[in-house]
Amino acid sequence: MSGNATFNLKDTAIVSVTAHHAPEVVTSASFDERLMHTYERLGTQPGLLENLAGIVERRWWPRGHTFTEAAAEAGRKAMAAAGISPDAVGLLIDTSVSRDRVEPSSAVTVHHLLDLPTSCLNFDLANACLGFMNAMQVAGMMLDSHQIDFALIVDGEGSRQPQEKTLERLASDEATAADLFAEFATLTLGSGAAAMVLGRHSENAGSHRIVAGINRADTSHHKLCVGTLDQMRTDTAALLDAGLGVSRLAWANAEEYGWLAMDRYVIHQISSVHTSMLCERLGIDATRVPLTYPRLGNTGPAAVPLTLAQESASLNAGDRVLCLGMGSGINAMALEIAW
Repeated sequence: MSGNATFNLKDTAIVSVTAHHAPEVVTSASFDERLMHTYERLGTQPGLLENLAGIVERRWWPRGHTFTEAAAEAGRKAMAAAGISPDAVGLLIDTSVSRDRVEPSSAVTVHHLLDLPTSCLNFDLANACLGFMNAMQVAGMMLDSHQIDFALIVDGEGSRQPQEKTLERLASDEATAADLFAEFATLTLGSGAAAMVLGRHSENAGSHRIVAGINRADTSHHKLCVGTLDQMRTDTAALLDAGLGVSRLAWANAEEYGWLAMDRYVIHQISSVHTSMLCERLGIDATRVPLTYPRLGNTGPAAVPLTLAQESASLNAGDRVLCLGMGSGINAMALEIAW
């Protein structure tokens, strides 16, 4: 593979990928119940979250459970699945969008909770919903150059706080129809954690090699989705259209790379509308696209590894898997894995 914003990895592989699910199930129907007065007042019908977005439920962490605790637990599971000790980890990257503070990094807390060695380089890598996939590329370059033997990527996301704040605002008599649609995307979010151990394919039997990838950006759309822990306002229709446009940029050479005949497409989980339109515009066989958003919602950068973890047991050696990610801003990325 060659060309601008493309990359090849020579000996980097996924040794393990694990999910850590939040325990509290929160249905879209319960959100509708809290907003029924607003729906009636504005003449709006309930059921959009299920009928339009396809999200039946999402999960929340218990009150007081931190994003770093969730990320660390996912990391602990990934190291156990990979059969490595903390001392073996040379790089830790936390890609969480959700965070409790500006500084220090979330990675330092995860590093401490996992008792990683003083020699382990650790930092946060934030790029909206694309951070985890970006971290796979960064870790791969360090593995290929033999700077480290193992990398641990973690992500812990939580939607409880922004959704509770959003529901409170939208249930008030001051909420307008414009507010309802601007904050609709917030109600599609979900909580969850995921982690991945990367190592060299030549040194880890049964690992799954990362072959190559491509990145594309159109940052003229950086104002379409802007969020904090308390509020996220999104021009949903414009973001969807712009995101699909950037995805097509990354898909321009798909035929050359053989991406039209993959065994599985692990895409960022947003909604039923996004999934169907992406498959239609890129010519992807929708039957090869596993879904997690109906029960987990949009878990941000954790969505791709959570879905990959779900699928790992049903994948066979030699299967070709393509991960497709998108981050508001807008950035898009495709990453091929030889399972």
